[in-house]
Amino acid sequence: MKKAALFLWIVLGTTILTLVSSPGFAQTNEAQIRALEEQLGAAMKAKDLDRIMSAYSPDESLFVFDVVPPRQYVGAKAYREDFENFLAAYPGAITVELSDLAVVADGKLGLAHYVLRIAGTDKAGKKVDNTYRITDCLRKQKGKWLIVHEHVSVPVDLATGKADLTSKP
Repeated sequence: MKKAALFLWIVLGTTILTLVSSPGFAQTNEAQIRALEEQLGAAMKAKDLDRIMSAYSPDESLFVFDVVPPRQYVGAKAYREDFENFLAAYPGAITVELSDLAVVADGKLGLAHYVLRIAGTDKAGKKVDNTYRITDCLRKQKGKWLIVHEHVSVPVDLATGKADLTSKP
């Protein structure tokens, strides 16, 4: 009986290892991350702060380099405040477009990068149309992918020191 149980565990373990190392498993992880990034864009467009923050690790492990000062945000609470300020800067509707989304993932860690265009009218009535480069590092936590590190940037013209907020290839 013990040999039969051991054999069953070996077969089960081998099957699980085969599944998690298969290309289909990676594609599932990548599809889940793609869906998370698309949902994040939709939440930004809807200006739904709770939905936005649901894409991020909810604790102090979240680390973000944003394009606006300060240099970094540590923890979900700090980044939530940054997003509150961002959303408040646009009293009306905003356009949010993700493009060039690329994702790689294994069973525990994932990486996504994309171009994010945000357009709207600011509080002063000025039309704003900016393009950002985003890189997200994700970790699977309790079966759900969450962003644990984000880097938001724009190209800079080193001769003038000015940011290129239209960022065309």
